[in-house]
Amino acid sequence: MPDFIHCADIHLGSALTANFPPEKAAERRREVRATFGRMADYAADNGFAAVLICGDAFDSDRPLKKDKEYFYSVIRSRPDVDFLYLRGNHDAVGGNEENLPNLKTFSTSWTYYNYGGVTVAGIELCPENARSLYSTLRLDLARTNIVMLHDQIADGAGTINLNKLRGRNIDYLALGHVHSFKSGRLDERGVWAYCGCLEGRGFDEAGVKGFIAVRAGGGVRSTFVPFASRTVHEVEVDISGCPDWPSAALVVKRASPRSPRDMLKVTLCGEVSFDNTSLVADISKELEPFFFCVTVRDETRPKIDVAALTADGSLRGAFVRAVLAAEGYSQEDKSRIINAGLKALSGRGDEL
Repeated sequence: MPDFIHCADIHLGSALTANFPPEKAAERRREVRATFGRMADYAADNGFAAVLICGDAFDSDRPLKKDKEYFYSVIRSRPDVDFLYLRGNHDAVGGNEENLPNLKTFSTSWTYYNYGGVTVAGIELCPENARSLYSTLRLDLARTNIVMLHDQIADGAGTINLNKLRGRNIDYLALGHVHSFKSGRLDERGVWAYCGCLEGRGFDEAGVKGFIAVRAGGGVRSTFVPFASRTVHEVEVDISGCPDWPSAALVVKRASPRSPRDMLKVTLCGEVSFDNTSLVADISKELEPFFFCVTVRDETRPKIDVAALTADGSLRGAFVRAVLAAEGYSQEDKSRIINAGLKALSGRGDEL
């Protein structure tokens, strides 16, 4: 029985400038392209019958010429592997402009491709087929059936209704659009899975990224394969009790992995009693030698001596007394309100 690679959300041509400085953004764009090529090599070297691209191969419906050329060159140079390309919400109309024999595409009606005893079915979602797509799906009970779709499942504000796909002879539901690996049981026969994106393109795409190897022999078996050239690590660090920024930086460094190839997202939390005006810049500078790129977010709160402030005759004291006397708020709510108000009174309201 043939084997398949399930990938999605490659986003060739993504600018990445919102997350990285220009030179590093350009490097990451090259790496995103290269990872797609490495995955195609992996498919060819390991005898996979086809790569299932479940949407958003490109980041724009008007991709740059260099990204289109790379996409087609990868497919053209691996003639023994089929690439089944189901367009996502970022992709352009079309999909096989060079008419490559091993690039198979889909439409807004169900399209079926057969590989031995396996059928791969896919449909590109649109408002016109949102309701009819379930009743028009035809799969043979006796075959192994893989279905490709691109969107969120309905309980995640998307259009894919898992309930309507149950009992329809699906062995593996290959999904795209969600950028992290997720999977679950569809029904007694089949499973569903989001493979996530191939590369974490920004600090909002933390965690291990890759694709799913789908083995169709003896019942469908799927394995997530980590494959990204870099990983975004995410840590939250409580710096309460640190007397100054150098001690806070030391706590953050101890809590963070040392991974020069990777990226790090740090969220600082807790209560601080020192001036943290330049805390983000100071800690970022301390961490930069150990990572490809770093971002630090300050969500700390000033440590407040409430007893002293209630006796204070200033506007700060009056504000704190008013909040403490207010009815209908929990102590936790009052603490948050006091922190936010004191930030605003100290001219740091832009951090709220």
